[in-house]
Amino acid sequence: MDKKFVILADCTCDLNADIRAAIGMEDYLPGHVHFDDGRDFPTTLDWSNISREEFYKILSSKNRKVTTAPPSQEEYYDKFKYYVQQGYAILSMSLSSALSSTHGFACTSAERVRAEFPEAEIYCLDSFRMSGAFGLLVIHAHLLKNQGKSYEETIAWLEENKYCVHQMGPIDDLIFVARRGRLTMGKAIMGSFAGVKPMGDCNATGYTTVLHKAKGIKAALDITVKYIKEMAIEPEKQTLLIAHSNREAYAELLRQQVEEQIKPAQLYVTDVFSGCGTNVGPGMIGIYFLGGKISEEMEAEKEAFKKITGK
Repeated sequence: MDKKFVILADCTCDLNADIRAAIGMEDYLPGHVHFDDGRDFPTTLDWSNISREEFYKILSSKNRKVTTAPPSQEEYYDKFKYYVQQGYAILSMSLSSALSSTHGFACTSAERVRAEFPEAEIYCLDSFRMSGAFGLLVIHAHLLKNQGKSYEETIAWLEENKYCVHQMGPIDDLIFVARRGRLTMGKAIMGSFAGVKPMGDCNATGYTTVLHKAKGIKAALDITVKYIKEMAIEPEKQTLLIAHSNREAYAELLRQQVEEQIKPAQLYVTDVFSGCGTNVGPGMIGIYFLGGKISEEMEAEKEAFKKITGK
């Protein structure tokens, strides 16, 4: 008889309540967000503690500071211990270890639980992805489980395919990018006036590599759809995920284009919540899909853009 197991992702998977209900995702690990006015909230996968509009308005202010922290080792320990005591094997899924200490906390807590319960089965998967890219892996983990795949089969598929999750889409708030030190303020201001929209795919560790700078949101969304057609493997048979950071109207435009031109088997749309939003900032619209393995120096991804744009 196959063992029963639970999939526990951290909150940076950015899957909203509707998606979680659709795939049968019953639990996850919230982190923590701190505002400079003294407020502290759990980084939940909803806007129950603060509205989307207020959160991103605060992030957009140059005079405000927002910081996040992952679930603590104690919180991981308590969650793991609870499910082990209920007789579950645990598949823990964390955002990229290159971006956060979350995966390390999960591993340390798993060792602590195993010391108490030698029979405990806990696998800590480093997704090497974040936000929607991580979320798509979490969706696939639940779909595999729902299809009757075993604990071991689900883990094996995730390890084999986690480097095959691609992303594409624009960022349209360059001022926030500049405040984070990833662009000079002068270039951000000039780019904003010119309507420049940086676009990128995630590399092997989960960081986004900018591959193109589109002029205007319409061109950016058109290129996004072309990139999916170029890089995805049978996208019409896939489950795709769109995530946005306070750009609902643009996300809806992208959804319409993808459904009309690609017709995927399933297409979900979600917010970037506070756990990832603090670092992503306002203005991101991204779509996530499965393709070939990310190339070492992004050669294949760059070549796709040359083919699409002629540059």
